[in-house]
Amino acid sequence: MAATPLTELNRALGQDRAAPSGTPWGRRLGMAAAACVGAVILGLLLVVALRRDPDGGEPMAIASIEKRTTPLAALPPATEVATAPHGPASAAQLENSAGVTVVRPGEEAPGAIIITVPEEGGPIKLATAPDNRLTERTRYGLLPKIGPDGATPAKIYARPLGPEPTIKPAGYVALLVGGLGISQNGTAEAIARLPGAVSLAFAPYGTELERTVQRARGGGHEVFLQLPMEPFDYPDNDPGPHTLLTGPKAQDNINKLHWSLGRFTGYVGIVNFLGGRLTADQEALTPILREFAGRGLMVVDDGSSPRSLLASAATRAQIPALKIDRVVDGVTRADAIDKELAALELLAREQGVAVAAASALPISIDRIARWAQTLEARKIALVPVSAARSLRNPKTTGSLSPTTGSLR
Repeated sequence: MAATPLTELNRALGQDRAAPSGTPWGRRLGMAAAACVGAVILGLLLVVALRRDPDGGEPMAIASIEKRTTPLAALPPATEVATAPHGPASAAQLENSAGVTVVRPGEEAPGAIIITVPEEGGPIKLATAPDNRLTERTRYGLLPKIGPDGATPAKIYARPLGPEPTIKPAGYVALLVGGLGISQNGTAEAIARLPGAVSLAFAPYGTELERTVQRARGGGHEVFLQLPMEPFDYPDNDPGPHTLLTGPKAQDNINKLHWSLGRFTGYVGIVNFLGGRLTADQEALTPILREFAGRGLMVVDDGSSPRSLLASAATRAQIPALKIDRVVDGVTRADAIDKELAALELLAREQGVAVAAASALPISIDRIARWAQTLEARKIALVPVSAARSLRNPKTTGSLSPTTGSLR
């Protein structure tokens, strides 16, 4: 049998074999050695270069530093430094810009700081946290209550008026914008664009209401809770879950009320949402008003029903109450809203104080924001809804403190 010639396929593994003819192994080894030597030399040159330049080729800048020799005695007093036109800000200015209140040694610290009024001329800021004196922990969440010292949410959570204007206004306008908390975009636009003096009303059905409401208060807006109440055409016109009802179902109203009251904190009071039938029923209103009185809340009647007893019944129960004079966006066109705002301004000049309501529609927010920018030139002052009651009835409610917004 003829021997099979050895090939790459049948040669035993590991068996030495001659290199293919024509392969220059010696030349290749020489080239590799030369490359290694070259790499070593290049590395040595790089090390030398880096040692000569510690920053390894990074851009450098050289600046001379001169030692200041001015003695401390030659420096201006601290008060002069703080008040210099282009000097450092004073401690009070820094505190105001940060929105904080500092209690210094020797000063009496209040039990709870809810409203911080910065220096004159600065923005009015409301603290975002609720006052622990005014909260009651329940299965529905934190409900408002009257504090042990008599403090009420209607006073503590109200936006202060701030410094008195240098020129007496020809009239005051209070504006309550409702329907907030459901549309995140619309709510954010209202908080950002509307002046802080515009009061905001939140429905109890939104998500992240506590965070959103505190953001509104942080922007200077006092807030109200919109309570869903039974209209005449209920249930065809349904305000939503937990609506306060008349008739046999009224016995469940307190539980429904507590659910709504516990949705967020920091509100001055409540305003009805719809509720033509409920607000005309004295029997159904009585236990609800008793709750408002016991919790120190203000009551606002939105003026949508001529048969409503809400404001008048609340006043008889010695609850701070107010009724809206007119709605400015009943017709949602720019020209119609502008016309209503002009009529509201005229009403303020005639009777001293005018109170209006609007919804948080984009067109309404836009027209109100533009209109508010022109009020100062026409000597009309925009005030929060909580202050309108005291401005309207100074003899029966006492004088209004412009700093705190509370009655003296």
